[in-house]
Amino acid sequence: MYQFILFIHSWLRWFLLLLAIIVIIRAFYGWIGNKDFTISDNKSTIYLVALFHIQLLIGLILYFFLSPITTGALHDFGMAMKYPALRYWAVEHIFIMLLSIIIAQIGRIQIKKAHADRAKFRSSAIYFTLALVLIISRIPWTEAERMIRGF
Repeated sequence: MYQFILFIHSWLRWFLLLLAIIVIIRAFYGWIGNKDFTISDNKSTIYLVALFHIQLLIGLILYFFLSPITTGALHDFGMAMKYPALRYWAVEHIFIMLLSIIIAQIGRIQIKKAHADRAKFRSSAIYFTLALVLIISRIPWTEAERMIRGF
């Protein structure tokens, strides 16, 4: 079960990153070009935030129930803080990912509240870019086997 959920979590990341890049590009294009915020733009932000939440749910299942790394770290948190790799998974990864999801959700709320199309694009560009930067900062890029899990 652990390997399957980890596989889903790992591969869903790529869909989230791709959709985030698309949403951000469209947001900057619309903001700078003073374009109309279309139904497609709105739906893409909804889908992006939904992917964030799905990733969160899967990540929390891994964190609290399935991952031998984090469940072990949670049993002796003091010891986990002494080892950078354990600290990364027990604290840094989850904290920054939660922060990115909160920022993305705030962005979506700001989009809903905004009346002007330009303001919607601006909120989308700013909040989703911040969320993406945070996500990129906490992906374990140096661990190649994690990048393409399953191949």
